[in-house]
Amino acid sequence: MKETLMKEIQQRMKTCLNERQREQLTAVLHSCFQGYSVSLSGEKQQTKEAKAENYRLLNQFIAAKRIEGCSEKTIHYYSETIQGLLVKTEKSVREVFTEDLRSYLTTYQDTKAVSKVTIDNVRRILSSFFSWLEDEDYIVKSPVRRIHKIKTAKIIKEAFTDESIEILRDTCSEIRNLAIVELLDSSGMRVGEMVKLNRDDINFNERSCIVFGKGSSEREVYFDAKTKLHLQEYLDSRRDDDPALFVSLRAPHRRLDIGGVEYMLRKLGREAEVNNVHPHRFRRTLATRAIDKGMPIEQVQRLLGHKKIDTTMCYALVNQSNVKNAHRRYVG
Repeated sequence: MKETLMKEIQQRMKTCLNERQREQLTAVLHSCFQGYSVSLSGEKQQTKEAKAENYRLLNQFIAAKRIEGCSEKTIHYYSETIQGLLVKTEKSVREVFTEDLRSYLTTYQDTKAVSKVTIDNVRRILSSFFSWLEDEDYIVKSPVRRIHKIKTAKIIKEAFTDESIEILRDTCSEIRNLAIVELLDSSGMRVGEMVKLNRDDINFNERSCIVFGKGSSEREVYFDAKTKLHLQEYLDSRRDDDPALFVSLRAPHRRLDIGGVEYMLRKLGREAEVNNVHPHRFRRTLATRAIDKGMPIEQVQRLLGHKKIDTTMCYALVNQSNVKNAHRRYVG
């Protein structure tokens, strides 16, 4: 309670003091309160009020994220993660310290047996929330600042080989499934972008379409001639009037969702005896293939719709033989 009181004094004096004066105030408070214990009357009532304030601030933060253009899926993930902390700590966000967060993250990892990647995602979300509280002057300093990025092992995720792609094509018994494989392989679009497409969105003359990606951003993607032919064959075979580009095979034919595409590809992979078949791997394969053939990384970034070029570099694998040839050409 003593730390909470000192933090409250610092918060109220924040606008009246400069950085050096705030540091002096902190030192004086620690000196004056040393040896004293502080208790609060009506603590249960304060806990109830703190809980109400926590959720009010969380709702404001979520509203800010929604205005920034975050998807509903991302917003839900943020909300669930932060609520988990608020339930466990049972403290006002103004009273949460670095030690509380370290303890929470350690317990979270132990009880749920999650990977370091997941724990770092939780840390990143909490950092975003407390940084927002700091920016909005609800707290003096984010307690997450002293919790650094968690080091995780870098796992190289393999792209499809040309042979694997051909085996998947040959295994497709449905025209629709072949069209999906061809579109994912040649365009590099996200599966979430693909399932939102309608028939009218496809420009067969230009072999392109406009997709809506993360953050409601739109971009133009392209596909090859083989994909064009398979798409046209699939659409010509349809007898339903659903506007969706891809629909379920059985009546009533409804728009295919992400889960449906993932299920179809997993089943196709088992039949073709190709391991780890999922939509995202097609996207990684296109990035790897494009860089391998000399496409500038900035254009690959544009093609995939990445905001940061670092993300593009993480997606793509560089062929080791190309590295060897480049070394001989430019260095050796």
